[in-house]
Amino acid sequence: MRRIVVALSLIGCAWFTSACSSSAAPAGPAPDMVIVNAKVYTVDPSFSTAEAVAITAGKFSAVGKTEDIRKLAGPSTQVIDAGGRTVIPGLMDNHLHNAGGGPGVDLSRARSLDDVLKAIGERVKTTDPGEVVVTNADWHEAQLKEQRLPYRKDLDTVAPNTAVVVVRGGHEYILNSAALKKWNITKATAQPAGGRISRDEKGELNGELVDRAKALVTLPPDGDRMNAEYFLAEHKKLNASGLTSIRYPGAPAAQYRILQQLQKEGKLTMRVNQLMRAQQAVTLDQMKEAIASWNVKQDEGDEWLRVGGVKMGVDGGFEGGWMTDLYEKPYDENGTYRGINTLKQEPYTEIVKELNRQGWRVSTHAVGDAAIDEVLAGYEAADAEKSIAGRRWTIEHGFIPRADQFPRMKKLDLAISAQNHLYLAGPSLVKMWGLKRASWVTPVRAYLEAGLPVSGGTDASVVPYPPLWVFYHFVTRDTITGGVLGEDQKISREEALKLLTINNAWLTFDEKTKGSIEVGKLADLVLLPEDLMTADAKKIEQMQVLMTVVGGKVVYQQDGFRPGAAATN
Repeated sequence: MRRIVVALSLIGCAWFTSACSSSAAPAGPAPDMVIVNAKVYTVDPSFSTAEAVAITAGKFSAVGKTEDIRKLAGPSTQVIDAGGRTVIPGLMDNHLHNAGGGPGVDLSRARSLDDVLKAIGERVKTTDPGEVVVTNADWHEAQLKEQRLPYRKDLDTVAPNTAVVVVRGGHEYILNSAALKKWNITKATAQPAGGRISRDEKGELNGELVDRAKALVTLPPDGDRMNAEYFLAEHKKLNASGLTSIRYPGAPAAQYRILQQLQKEGKLTMRVNQLMRAQQAVTLDQMKEAIASWNVKQDEGDEWLRVGGVKMGVDGGFEGGWMTDLYEKPYDENGTYRGINTLKQEPYTEIVKELNRQGWRVSTHAVGDAAIDEVLAGYEAADAEKSIAGRRWTIEHGFIPRADQFPRMKKLDLAISAQNHLYLAGPSLVKMWGLKRASWVTPVRAYLEAGLPVSGGTDASVVPYPPLWVFYHFVTRDTITGGVLGEDQKISREEALKLLTINNAWLTFDEKTKGSIEVGKLADLVLLPEDLMTADAKKIEQMQVLMTVVGGKVVYQQDGFRPGAAATN
């Protein structure tokens, strides 16, 4: 029998590689599962390909040719014939809040302002007087024909007397007149620190509340998401898109405790890395109090659930990224608007220094270049007290870096947690920031050429969660409604697959245990209908996952998919 490739874990492999490989004859019991007749992209250090894999006790036990792997099967081995289809490592998302949806008005399929207003109007008709109509957050105005938000006067046409709050992403509400009245928000209401109450061209309130201005509104409960059933259902939904690992970018301790109980009960189908968040902590004392209340430690956990660090934020999102240059007219608000600084330099730096003293890993949301300057200054101050090199501190998003910031990032040994926001919001960003800046958003090519480690994700529910959309966008720089933006920032398919697999594993210090298909690693994989490396790019955008395996167990299988049937293209 031919020798089967196995992995020998060695110390000192380069970053973004996993275990180094060697050859040896397999030993031990027959595998629990083998997958044969496949095109396997291992994403090992050589980005090698294979035809088949064997899985034993939740880990890859052999990788090689079909004829060799098939011989390993015993009477109880599950044999899956891929029929020539493609196998890749389990996909990962470095920044996922949730999959979207919920009990609010669903705007995800709206394609015009009329669609938005019709959906809201229908809900208003069934809403009791005094109640508030709220939308789900997983939509963006760039998906609409008009490519603009529904403002106060638009909403008033379908809800003259019922309070309406349109939630868009994680940084913005739009209120109608009845909602503004309900919460007593007027032209005289002071602009909150770190937030914005927007006005129209006539100086009237347009209903838009950005970042910390959202605190002026108390939304009704949108259903209890802090329960085990919610997370089990959510993870199954994500499994169906090919996700096997996610990183929650700032969530409460209550969520961690629920996930911890599910892990103890063996019910998780998704590997989770959770960053802790104290969103209302804007002073050092408040952050210290929050940390003490969590009663968790950096890196506690196991291969299913681990505490990844602390999430911070210093600016807004699409409508509030903090820039050194003005927004485009009329978004510049008569030469005054450069975005929102949600946490000032001094308290931010003091908090980051304290987190460093306590051994926490810090990840900070920064969209605009001015925000990135603040993050770098805070990280440099912390590093001066205690080195952060090698500890994989990150900048989350990093939309608009400047060339002079790359060396500072490199010196601090930072990682970039990048997402495909541009795919959804391209036309809106062109309007707000101009074509040049919008085309530069999330410059993955430039980050990689600067020698900075980059991982990939979505920021769902701000952006839809399918990981293959991340792959498609970074390879093509295409957007849903705005065409290609920043063609010079395209990356190769090999680089894109690494962003969603081994680079994400590296980000969370898991590169030796997952992120590639190598012997000894956790058996997380995805079966696709076509070859991700050679298929027409548009097919990738529409591609559906056939099967997802986590820890050697099938956690998703597409209805009607029959393993063993040959692929038909």
